[in-house]
Parts: sequence; structure tokens; C-alpha cells
Amino acid sequence: MPVDFEQYQPTDLPREETNGRRILEFLAANPETGFRTTELAEELDIPRGSVGTTLARLESRGFVRHKGVYWAIDPDGYDANAASSIGLDTVATEFADDYYDRNQGWDEELPDLEEVEGTGDGAEEH
Repeated sequence: MPVDFEQYQPTDLPREETNGRRILEFLAANPETGFRTTELAEELDIPRGSVGTTLARLESRGFVRHKGVYWAIDPDGYDANAASSIGLDTVATEFADDYYDRNQGWDEELPDLEEVEGTGDGAEEH
């Protein structure tokens, strides 16, 4: 699929609505807990065989780790960029169809803070 080259921002994160993304989001929401593949399959309603393969791919990208049969998010590999990307997706989903989403242009009448005197960090222009 072609993309706008200037706007494209590559990421190692799995695309939304994929098993990889669902597993990653679940593990990120439970960072102190290790899960077996069967537990992840049941919790996320993903075929058990797909969970193991997906976890191996996520591990190769540095997003997850395991000890024996237990899998968890890898806090060293799951960096701020991954977290902010997932966070923004979550916010977009959570607030879809709220007032601001239904009322495009709500911000058009907001004052320009640079033009309003007495705002900001206290620095004055001369």
C-alpha cells in the first residue's frame, strides 16, 4: 500500500487490530505479571497456536520476554515510543464520538494565547 512518504513514521509495533497488537496491549496493561500462552489465548480469544508464534515475533522485536512458560512485557524494549503510540490509539478509541469529535471546528474560536496579555510564563515582550 503506498504511503505519504513525508508523513510516514516507521514503527516496529504490530498494526492495530492484529493478534500481536492485542497481546502487546494486554501485557503492557499488566507489566508485573507473566502469562502462559494458554492464558493469553483464553483471555484474548486468540487461537492458542497463533499466540505462541506471535509471542516469538514480539520477542524478536524486543517487546516481550519470557521465563520458562511465562511471558511478560519487556520494559527495556517496550520504550516510550511504543507506549505513546499505543496510548494515542487508546485515547482515540476511548474518546471517539465525544463532543469534540462530533463538533469539528470547536477550537476555531479559542483565543490565541500569544496574543492574550498576561498569559504564559511571566516573560514580557518589549
